[in-house]
Amino acid sequence: MAERTLDIGVLARRTGVAPSALRYYERLGLLSPVGRNGLRRAYGPEALDRVALILSARAAGFSLAEVAGLLAAEAGEVRGLLEEKCLGIDAHMAALTRARERIGHALECRHASLLDCPTFRAGLREALPGDRPGP
Repeated sequence: MAERTLDIGVLARRTGVAPSALRYYERLGLLSPVGRNGLRRAYGPEALDRVALILSARAAGFSLAEVAGLLAAEAGEVRGLLEEKCLGIDAHMAALTRARERIGHALECRHASLLDCPTFRAGLREALPGDRPGP
């Protein structure tokens, strides 16, 4: 088994993920060892792809619980989960764009204090989810 498996140290080096994180992934059910090399956990070569998937999902904003949900989902459910995440990413990107615009305005604003600037204050108010003008 040792010839075709990766012990936890090798998997950690090849993925850049600390052994403690790999063990944590195991506890969450995201990763499973295939056995042991002496006292060290051993993983099949597919563990490299599994860890790459976890890291890619995390970079896209998935929580580890969401990654677990994706991995446990039926094939027909995965697209719906991904579409939902895409909508969330789009909303987050729009919020970041608005924040970037406010910061850009702040950099060029001629007011002594940003809170004296009606444009900046309006942008701040826009960021408050419950502060919308009433009828």
